[in-house]
Amino acid sequence: MLNNQNRKKAVGYVRVSKQSDKGVSLEAQAEKVRAMACVHDADVEIVADDGETGKHANRPGLQRVLEMVRRGEVELVIIAKLDRLTRSVRDLAELLELFQKRSVSLVSVAESLDTGSAGGRLVLNIMASVSQWEREAIGERTATALRHKRTQGRVFNHVPFGFQRSGDELVLLPVEQSVIATMKAWRDAGWTLRAIAGELNSSGIPTKRGAGRWHAQTVKDIMDSDLHSREAA
Repeated sequence: MLNNQNRKKAVGYVRVSKQSDKGVSLEAQAEKVRAMACVHDADVEIVADDGETGKHANRPGLQRVLEMVRRGEVELVIIAKLDRLTRSVRDLAELLELFQKRSVSLVSVAESLDTGSAGGRLVLNIMASVSQWEREAIGERTATALRHKRTQGRVFNHVPFGFQRSGDELVLLPVEQSVIATMKAWRDAGWTLRAIAGELNSSGIPTKRGAGRWHAQTVKDIMDSDLHSREAA
């Protein structure tokens, strides 16, 4: 009885989008969360969001987790992978601030992160900062490329992924630019084009057509486009 009273209290958060597959299924995530809870000698309650996007924090399951944190009911929030919690750097920063105020540690299985330690907080902040920098750098390089094309009298016959039309010009579409930055980060980390396409499909990230599926060639074409080239600047 004494041992049970000394066990930590944890909440495990799992999420899948509408186009989830077995690789990120709720049960697969829950198994990883429970295993990590055992490592931390914690009793864990699983809270799920089924068919919810990670682009914003307005999700029933996540809001329930945050309320548990605010009420001081848990010491740990355990996730299978960081992108199951959020895909937004801004939202991540706000979540981390709340957890820190309530002395709650965030533990991510896939990234081997534990914000209960100074090292874990440092690594997570670095990851968030690099992601933010990548998006901003992509935006700067792309804007330069667009200006160059306009001075050369180039005409765009279609709207490429990452942009939207504004009159006769193309302007950046932030949501899609974020996806491109993520694709490039995965590629730099050694992911294959097929793996990137599979992750985009499983995460429910829409293509330019919305209803289409991602393919390795589609990913390659987007990253090879001179509009997104790293040398554009």
